[in-house]
Amino acid sequence: MERTYIIPLRKEYQKAPVYKRTKKAVKATKEFLQKHMKVENIKLGRQLNMLLWAKGYRHPPHKVEVSVELVKDKEGDYAYAELVGVQKETLKKAVKEEKKTGLAGKIEELRGKDTDKADHKAEEIKAEEKVIKEMKNPKEAQQSVNTGPNTDKKEAMKDRTKNTFSQSNKQERSKK
Repeated sequence: MERTYIIPLRKEYQKAPVYKRTKKAVKATKEFLQKHMKVENIKLGRQLNMLLWAKGYRHPPHKVEVSVELVKDKEGDYAYAELVGVQKETLKKAVKEEKKTGLAGKIEELRGKDTDKADHKAEEIKAEEKVIKEMKNPKEAQQSVNTGPNTDKKEAMKDRTKNTFSQSNKQERSKK
């Protein structure tokens, strides 16, 4: 069952202080729909919520045109409200992952299956990149194998420190 309503919000949110007006407008929307659809559980759509909060918490719209659909579900009936002319989204149900209990669960947490898979994939990618480098420039690939990544970092740090000391010495000499 689907119905369309124009919900007046101004009279309701004027009863609340300025800093709570949009919150009161959301409550008023839900109360209006509970009264007219005769259902306790009301869900507001994303676009309707965005419209209500668009101008901030102080300035909600004066009235809202809404299409409401009564949905019957295993968990219970509810009314789903969305702006008129907006396609309704299907609500996703939360999927719970079942964790193993006891010793098996602790072992799985410690081992971290997902991280092992990610590490393995990263190693494969690095190996493929090395092969590609060797195919393009065999001389550079041999040099990088001989030196290693740690030696490059150490040499770079030495160069930086030499440059900073030499620059500071030059500045001191120029001052004298």
